[in-house]
Amino acid sequence: MSDCGFHHEAKNVAERRVLWIALVLNAAMAVIGGVAGWIAQSAGLLADALDMLSDATAYAIGLIAIGRTARFKANAAWLSGSVLLVLGVGVLIEVGRRVLHGAEPLSGWMIGTALLSLAVNVYVLRLLAPLKSGEVHLRATWLFTRADVVANVGVILAGVLVLWLGSPYPDYIIGTLIGLYVIKEAVEILGDARQARQDARNPGNAAE
Repeated sequence: MSDCGFHHEAKNVAERRVLWIALVLNAAMAVIGGVAGWIAQSAGLLADALDMLSDATAYAIGLIAIGRTARFKANAAWLSGSVLLVLGVGVLIEVGRRVLHGAEPLSGWMIGTALLSLAVNVYVLRLLAPLKSGEVHLRATWLFTRADVVANVGVILAGVLVLWLGSPYPDYIIGTLIGLYVIKEAVEILGDARQARQDARNPGNAAE
């Protein structure tokens, strides 16, 4: 029995280390992406930065949830999904504002910043791979990062199209797609959290 306890403790230590690395990297990229998005007048970069910020929040919640009850973890995942849903809707609103008022996104900033974000997210995704089939609050962190990788590739493509076409619309389109993708991920996480809450209330059903 003591060996089981040691294994669980070691697992928690490893999870904390991974989540701390992910938290620091995503928080840094959220700041860098946000500043770059503002300078570049890019809805796509701003959307990507908000997505990274939501990831950092999810990792922080994941750290708090380690070692807590199943119900606490389900509530943590629910909070993560709710934050992500709000940010996704906010992204769509910001894209609409830019379409109405106009913007001139700078493709070089878009491509360079998104490439840096992609490198960070691929690294974090590899770190989180062992957690993707774990408990609900840990699965949420993996889903967040998977969404980021898709978003980074989209921003790079949009930057290339902005340069090629001389039009801001590829940036508007990728900002919209990132917002919709974020909302999709939020709904998936909220669904997982709802199921985890039911399992926590009925542990006998979860064991079947």
